[in-house]
Amino acid sequence: MFSHPVRIYWEDTDAGGVVYHARYLAFLERARTEWMRAHGHGQECLRAEHDLLFAVRAMRIEFRAPARLDDALEATVALRECRRASLVIAQEIRRDGVLLLDAQVRIAALSATGFRPRPIPQPLYDALQALVENDA
Repeated sequence: MFSHPVRIYWEDTDAGGVVYHARYLAFLERARTEWMRAHGHGQECLRAEHDLLFAVRAMRIEFRAPARLDDALEATVALRECRRASLVIAQEIRRDGVLLLDAQVRIAALSATGFRPRPIPQPLYDALQALVENDA
């Protein structure tokens, strides 16, 4: 499972010093982006070389415990499903092993120029399928 570190700053919190709920979306997005980069598929490369971008289509989030100012968190990414034009990713955010949030994110593959659904290019599809098998 891929893990990306997140530190909580003032800008991430509300007046009570608790992470504002919408900030978690940014943490999850960064982790997914770094996960793709770690596997050799940077977002700009996908756009420029394959006319491909990934966009969130749906997300289910369970907030379990709050994060606070200066917390050191880990945002994880695990690919659960890879279809011809979509992905399902399981994500968690933890602090010292304690689960703060879990999410299921459905991602659509789109043409970068037309923003229409398109198949994932075969070499990338094969690489992603291998990740599903490894995470299972």
